[in-house]
Amino acid sequence: MTTVTAHGFAQDRFASVREAFEANLNNGADIGAGYTATLNGETVIDIWGGFADQAKTRAWEKDTLVNVYSTTKTMTFLVALMLADRGLLDFDAPVSKYWPEFAANGKASVKVSHLMSHSAGLSGWKEPLTQADLYDWEKATSLLAAQAPYWEPGTAPGYHAMTQGYLIGEVVRRITGQTLGTFFRKEVAEPLGADFHIGMGPEHDHRVADLIPPPRGGITAEGEENHLTTNMSTNPLINPLDTRTRAWRGAEIPAAGGQGNARSVAEIHTILANGGMAKGKRFLSEAGCRKALEVQIEGKDMVLGTPVRYGMGFGLASEMMPLPNASSMYWGGYGGSLIIIDMEARATYAYAMNKMAATTAGDMRAFGLVMATMQGMMV
Repeated sequence: MTTVTAHGFAQDRFASVREAFEANLNNGADIGAGYTATLNGETVIDIWGGFADQAKTRAWEKDTLVNVYSTTKTMTFLVALMLADRGLLDFDAPVSKYWPEFAANGKASVKVSHLMSHSAGLSGWKEPLTQADLYDWEKATSLLAAQAPYWEPGTAPGYHAMTQGYLIGEVVRRITGQTLGTFFRKEVAEPLGADFHIGMGPEHDHRVADLIPPPRGGITAEGEENHLTTNMSTNPLINPLDTRTRAWRGAEIPAAGGQGNARSVAEIHTILANGGMAKGKRFLSEAGCRKALEVQIEGKDMVLGTPVRYGMGFGLASEMMPLPNASSMYWGGYGGSLIIIDMEARATYAYAMNKMAATTAGDMRAFGLVMATMQGMMV
């Protein structure tokens, strides 16, 4: 059997990271993947390898892209943080200040911060939805604006797996006149030269790796199942094979449809890790970055069934997610993609892959690489 080796570079002190990455590719834990880490704005590890398809006919190249599911949300959070930093968005204001129709059905007092922290009570749609409806921005958002919350907003967290991107995205559209994907491209991706797309053109299709569904299929709650979990994962049904279609890739799905790789995710989030600066450009103030660390809600997530602590968008350190320090935050995507941002160490750690695990919050493939990286940083 041919040994799969990693391409790219890792500084000498991170040799163990490369070894762990290659082990994942050779023991079957991964088929194709990338892992990138930055420190003080400098990329110190950027490795990739394996295959872009299950049949192992296409190599995972330096510029291979993959759908990272909910890791996309971090780009949506970043856009909102940027607008708030510019004084265009007030997280404490009611959503209806920007989106008047949203006040319907008892939602007049729902704040933008509730959208950011999965506590708006809109974890899914009440009206039956088809997969095609996810590609219809007007329908997806207008249904949420008209809908009554599942629980009293602001009182409990409940993972807004698909809806969060439409909710924040519509606020962004009302403020800027641009779709979230367009604003992100113009204000973040292009200035950084970052290869991450929310609503991707067909010219990139040949670079996209096939997501390989997890054994059980479907998003599963880490805790017990309930009607909110079922609604979130089945209305419409989340099927990883849809990510291989032009319709999915071309649509703007700011909670789950982003196409990128570990490099672009890690390098974009150097903005937050480094006080708002990346590649010599200022995107945010230091205070604007630290806004993300402000705890908005904590407790048992009504959808996932696990204890969570949500900041302004990002997940914060909790019993479920031990992070390096109180100035760290994270987010993961269905299947295993992960980003950790450490403002204290000024570091980012990102992992993206095509072989999915039945998880929404990262798994040991990513965490093993992150731990090996942190050990290398102590050298």
